[in-house]
Amino acid sequence: MDKRVIRDVLERAFREDMPMGDITTDSIVPENETSKAHLTAKQEGVIAGLQVCMEAFLMLDPRVKLEPLVKDGQFVEKGTKILTIEGNSRALLKAERTALNLLQHLSGIASLTRLFVEKIIGYNAKVVDTRKTTPGLRLLEKYAVRVGGGTNHRFSLSDGVLIKDNHIKAAGGIYKAVKACRASVPHTVKIEVETETLKQVEEALDSGADIIMLDNMPPEVMRQAVKLIDKRALTEASGNVTLETIQDIASTGVDIISIGSLTHSVKAMDISMKFE
Repeated sequence: MDKRVIRDVLERAFREDMPMGDITTDSIVPENETSKAHLTAKQEGVIAGLQVCMEAFLMLDPRVKLEPLVKDGQFVEKGTKILTIEGNSRALLKAERTALNLLQHLSGIASLTRLFVEKIIGYNAKVVDTRKTTPGLRLLEKYAVRVGGGTNHRFSLSDGVLIKDNHIKAAGGIYKAVKACRASVPHTVKIEVETETLKQVEEALDSGADIIMLDNMPPEVMRQAVKLIDKRALTEASGNVTLETIQDIASTGVDIISIGSLTHSVKAMDISMKFE
């Protein structure tokens, strides 16, 4: 990850958490005291965001000693020590919450992504994220998806064309929407169309869409859509995908399964920091 992106996120986080310093720590802990601490996993999961976590401590104490004991992408058991930190006590305490919040959140994303990916081993489909990310944290969250074995969808509205239901209504139909995009975007940009019925799938095909999203379709309808498309476009399944339904969806033959819950409602992994 780009260190500038990480530092930008951390600077905003520290301004939010310490607008006028840490009055508790500054009142109790001597200015030049040093301490050693460990980060420990309190549950099993996939670690993601160690670089972000370590950068938080470095920003507040450039001389801090950091010893990572695992790597991003590594599955750890409950009780595993993740990181050893030795440095200025005040800095460690001030950085603790921000460092842990981000590490726990990103590890939660990676852990959930890994569960989805493992559910469809042996199928053609790949697990992909969405733009349903926390504002300001998209690059970090999409990184965590990759760490968990998933793949990224668009990073922004500038990356590719995705014609959704409201675009279709505003344009007056799928054909008109695709035609308008073809006339204005470079030939290198793929055009994806969201569809909800087999009739819309046919219209998207006739319009020359490169990717057809099958939104909230039951698996039996999705299977018909994949057969109808017959590899003339990439197929993407979307809408309320769960760990219980993803295998049925993958069995329809779709190429991509996009899952908003990877980032928009993930549960953070439980990780703690304790002083020796």
